[in-house]
Order: sequence, then structure tokens, then C-alpha cells
Amino acid sequence: MANGILIIDKPAGWTSMDVCAKLRGILKTKKIGHAGTLDPMATGVLPVFVGQATRAVSFAEPGRKEYIAGLRLGLVTNTQDTSGETLSQCVPAVSQAELAAVLPRFTGVIAQIPPMYSAIKINGQKLYQLARQGREIERKPREITIFELEILEQTTPDTFLLRILCSKGTYVRTLCHDIGQTLGCGGCMASLRRIMAAGFTLDDAVTLEEVQEHGETLLRPLDALFSQHPAYRISLEKAEAYCRNGNPFSVEEALPTGIYRVYGGDGTFLCLSRLEGHVMTSLKNFFGA
Repeated sequence: MANGILIIDKPAGWTSMDVCAKLRGILKTKKIGHAGTLDPMATGVLPVFVGQATRAVSFAEPGRKEYIAGLRLGLVTNTQDTSGETLSQCVPAVSQAELAAVLPRFTGVIAQIPPMYSAIKINGQKLYQLARQGREIERKPREITIFELEILEQTTPDTFLLRILCSKGTYVRTLCHDIGQTLGCGGCMASLRRIMAAGFTLDDAVTLEEVQEHGETLLRPLDALFSQHPAYRISLEKAEAYCRNGNPFSVEEALPTGIYRVYGGDGTFLCLSRLEGHVMTSLKNFFGA
């Protein structure tokens, strides 16, 4: 069975689940999951986990994400992007300097009201299902963080490209909508390309066509997800036996407290663990992954 991580450059028009379904057919395995859903109109970095690597999906989801988004001013839609029904439209008279002046209000920790066209569940129902019925219900604001927000260029009189580095749970569509509201002309998202997720960038990404041609040779090892943590290789058989049984084990070396990628004596990636003092305790085991 294929095991590992694929960083897919998701094409426009595909859902994240469409990508997984396609990969199940190519790789001949049912065990595939993704981290960080992208809307159909969005493109870019979609981490996909195959086989035993699906155990690590939860570690990939919480990290920072980076996007290039098209902000269309003067257009308000029911989906907060250009795929939706127009609610209002005008010819905006907003300069790049005026846009730049309001961006600091959307930087740092801010509150966002999730859009109705989202997969969030309230009372067991997904919001987008209610929205398709013409219903709108009250949503509580959610706290998210915009770490960096800048204008890259103005592509048309009413459209600007923004670079956004943000936390998990950020709705870029809503960010565009809210910026438009603040400017008084309305706005929505015209395009979206994710350029970084789970520490992987577009330089790491491959297309579905490339996977179709090269198959599982493109799979990255699971421990690539944890490359930011130092590696520790167990040298004693007894310690490795403890580790493989899910038990803490002693470390003789004087090492800094922190999280480590732990490998067996033969170089097999075993687990992600935390070292405190001289005791290494597993956070997640990946035996056989």
C-alpha cells in the first residue's frame, strides 16, 4: 500500500474531495485524506495524506497558511466571491493608497463572522445547506489572526492582489467582503491561490497530471511534515522496545527540552515525541507509516 504525503497544486473547479477521489483511483487505495479545505474556485497547495500517513492529518491543519487573493471592489455577492449572485454593484473610486490605509485594521487578532456559504455546522446543519434554502441565521464571530497583509499590485481599476499570511480558520472571502465594507464600496474575492500550507509551498507541489504519470514515486515521507523539529535516533534496543510499545523511554544525552522526530536504530520514523529532562514521551506514534 502507498504511504506518504502528496502536495497537490489543486486546479480550479475541483473540490478538495474531488482531488482525493481522483488520487484514490490513481494510487489504488481508499485511505486518502487532505488537510485544509480549498473552495472549488481556489487553486494551490493542498496537502494530501495517503495510507498510514493519514494519521498525521490533524498535525497539518492548525498551522499558518499563505494566500494570494484577488480583491474585487464595488461588487457584493451572496457567497462573498465572484461565483455568487450579485447583491449590489457600483463603480468604486478607491486608490491603492486608500486601500493600504485600511489594511492595518485587518492585521493581528481580529473577529470574523463566518459566511453563510461555508461548511460550518450549526445545530447539525451545514451553513451552505441553509443558505441554498434562502435562509440566513446568526453566526457568532470567530477570532482569527492575520499575521501579514499587503497589496502586491493593482490589476484592474477595481481589482487588487493581496498577499495574506493567516491562521487556521480564516475565510479570505470574508476578509475581502469586510475590507470592501470598510471602504464603503463593498467587495468580494475574485481569485484565490494558496501558496503555503503545513509548511509546504508551491515549490513542493505537483499536479494531478504528474501524479497520473509518475504515481507513488512522488510521495514524500511522512516525517517531511515535521522537518521543523530536530531528529533523535534511538541507539539502545531496550529504549526502542519501550518506544515501540508506546511507553516513555530514557535519553542519556543532554538535549534541550522540546519536540523531536524519533527514529529507530534502522532509521525508521517511529513517532513525534516531547523530551523533558531525560524522558522522551510520545505525542503520536507512526509505527508502520
